[in-house]
Parts: sequence; structure tokens; C-alpha cells
Amino acid sequence: MKENSQIGWKNDLVCEEAQRSPDVTSFNPPSEIAVALLTAGRDRPYVFGLATELLSKGAAIDLIGSDYVDFPEFHVTPRMNFLNLRGDQDPRASLPRKVLRILKYYAELIRYAATAKPKVFHILWNNKFELIDRTLLMFYYKLCGKKIVLTLHNVNAGRRDSTDSLLNRLTLRIQYRLADHVFVHTEQMKVELREDFGVDDARVTVIPFGINNAVPNTLLTPAEARKQLGIRETEKVILFFGNITPYKGLEYLIDAFQKLLDPKDDYRLIIAGQPKNCETYWAPIRDAIQGDVQAARIMLKADYVADEETELYFKAADVLALPYTHVYQSGVLFLGYSFGLPVLAADVGSLKADLIEGTTGFVFRPKDAADLARALKQYFASDLFANLSRARRAIKEFARDRNSWDIVGQRTMSVYARLLQIPFPGGVLERNASKTSLDVEVPS
Repeated sequence: MKENSQIGWKNDLVCEEAQRSPDVTSFNPPSEIAVALLTAGRDRPYVFGLATELLSKGAAIDLIGSDYVDFPEFHVTPRMNFLNLRGDQDPRASLPRKVLRILKYYAELIRYAATAKPKVFHILWNNKFELIDRTLLMFYYKLCGKKIVLTLHNVNAGRRDSTDSLLNRLTLRIQYRLADHVFVHTEQMKVELREDFGVDDARVTVIPFGINNAVPNTLLTPAEARKQLGIRETEKVILFFGNITPYKGLEYLIDAFQKLLDPKDDYRLIIAGQPKNCETYWAPIRDAIQGDVQAARIMLKADYVADEETELYFKAADVLALPYTHVYQSGVLFLGYSFGLPVLAADVGSLKADLIEGTTGFVFRPKDAADLARALKQYFASDLFANLSRARRAIKEFARDRNSWDIVGQRTMSVYARLLQIPFPGGVLERNASKTSLDVEVPS
């Protein structure tokens, strides 16, 4: 029964989005638009959002996935062929089992590419051995006669993670040069592709980061969410959500919370996310917050948060904090927007451009705990917080318009059609994109 209710909720979202722009989604593209989505078995929300949107626009899809990115919706349409080549990715498996399953996956992927009917291979993420994916697999796909499309969530993650190298940049350059078209989420990323990797602007399309529609959003109210988590109504709740890794800057949020916010103001910090291959980074933070965890000032869930639990944290919170030190864009920001949650974001990457100051959140200087504390105080003294219930509705509407999967799907289908030399009404896209407004009014 729980599974069926989630299916109904997600299908309702797809239908609602279709009704918003009937002149776009009513177009029935030719059956020749067939694509293989290569997901590397990761990024469950993005895979769901893109795949369901492409299906709604008439594409035929081979989705190369895993247990993690499997959804019931992927098994109810004849135009979706879900190929679970990646299977189980349990990190607790033994080393020999991990090696065996990744080798088996690559063998099946190579076999698939040799006989795949789709002419377009759309790579959402590279696989485990990125150097191989960027070079040998790209050459192989080209030899198989495929048109290759990339979606880049990061132009150079090595620079972000302080692991950049000559080999990293060389293999990225090879992959970007071999791709027939590249999607990025910001103009800044497009510029970086041109200046650092010599990618011509004509092969790059900027698309919004689609709003998260894979996580259940039920009728649970903020008051009910707080009750379930044991949070009082009077507490001012700050949320840090997502994988914990050095570039997320959690230490600056901890410093602001512990040293610069008055405990008498009844602040509560929620940290919900799994430390990701960063024990050296995480251990001192974990030790530093133990006292606050025991005193119930900090709620810590240092583990993977399942989709079914996610809304609890976003609905119980008053604001989402993104103290990142380096990022291109943030899926967590748009997840927050999907729940109507205001955001406090460091001024890195595109985060400032994705915020309307005083309307959807506030910006602060990166790596500056004092300025983060200032932004927190400013937010909790603002009309945005005072009218949070109405602001949540306005933020959700803003996100649905600006980060609509309909826009993503239309631009993506236009690129597929151009690569396949199939007519497609691209002008419809521009007409609808021009309707997107950044003017969102939050009643005072």
C-alpha cells in the first residue's frame, strides 16, 4: 500500500507539470528519438526526474541503472527498458565481491553498447573507474556509432576536492572533446568548459537543475514533523542535509552555532547525512559536537537518509544551511526548495544566483563563521521567517517555475533531435522559457 501511494503521488506530479505547459507536452515527437541513459547507478532523484520527463515527451529509453535508481514507474510503460546492469552496490560487501561485480558490470555495459538500438548515449555520471570511462569507453561508444551526450554536475570535481592533477585534466579534456553535446547547469560552468577545456559554446547547453520530484512529499505538516523528531515548537531549527565531505564546510556552521549564536535564543541544529570517505575530516567535528548532541542542541543522524525519511527533516526545519566552500550548484538547495524551505547559502558557485535575497533566503561569505552567524540572526529576525508558512508556498511555486523538468526535458529532446537530424519544435522551448519569472512575492 505504501508503494502504491508513492506511485500515485509521483504520477500526480508528472500530470500536474504537463498541465502547466500543454503546448509543449502535447507535442508527440517521432518514435525515432530513442536514448540510452547511463546513470552509473547513482543520483536517484535526478534519474527519476529526467527519465519521467523524457517519457512524458515521447522518448523511448534504455535506462542503464542499479537497484538504487530503480522505481516502480520505470516498469509500467513499454517505452522504458530498465536494464539493471549495476545491481547491488552495497558498500559493506567484501573487496573480492566488489571487484567481481564492477568487472561484471563493465562487461555487460560493453556488450550492451555493441548491440544497443538507441543511437544517443546520454551519460549522467561516469562509473567507478572514471579514467577508463572518460577515454576507452568514450572511444568505444564512438566506434559503435553512438552520439554521446554528457550532463555535467561538476566540470572538474578534482579541483573542488583538492585532488586535481594533470592526468585528471587530460582525461576530462578527452571526454569533453569526444562528446557530441554537453549539458551544464550554470553559465559559469559553460565558461569554464570553454576556457579550461576548449569546448566550443555551440556544443554546450545550459539547463536548470530540475526540482526534486523523487522524494515523497506527503500531507505531513511541519508541526507533525517536529513532534515525530521531538522538537519543540519554539525552537529555531537549522538543517544541514546531505553527504558530509570537506567541501560542504560543515565546520563553519558548527563554529557559528557553538560560538556565535546565543543558546538562550533556543536554536537547534540538525545534521542529517552520511560522512563520505572523509574520516580524517569528520572525526574532529564529531568529537566537537558530542556535548551539544548529548544536550539535545544538535540532532545528529550521521547516516544515509532514506527518501521516506527526508521530508521529516525538511518540514521540521525553519531554514536550510549550505556552508559550502566550493561547489558548482547544489541539488540539496533545490531539494529544500521542493519543500518550500528558505536557504542560507555561501557565496560560491551558482548558489547566489539561485537565491533571491530576503525572498528565498540569504547569502553569506564562504569560510566565514561570523558572517554565517550574522546571516542566521538576520534570517530569524526577518519577515521571511515571521511569515514562513506563506513563504513556503511561494518558494515551492518559484522552484516549480524556474527549475521545471519541463524546461529540462524540452531542451534535452531538442538536442537529441538535432543530433539525430529529426525536426523538433525548439521555438516552443524559448517561448515557454521566457515566461519563467524570478519575481516571487512573500507577504509581509
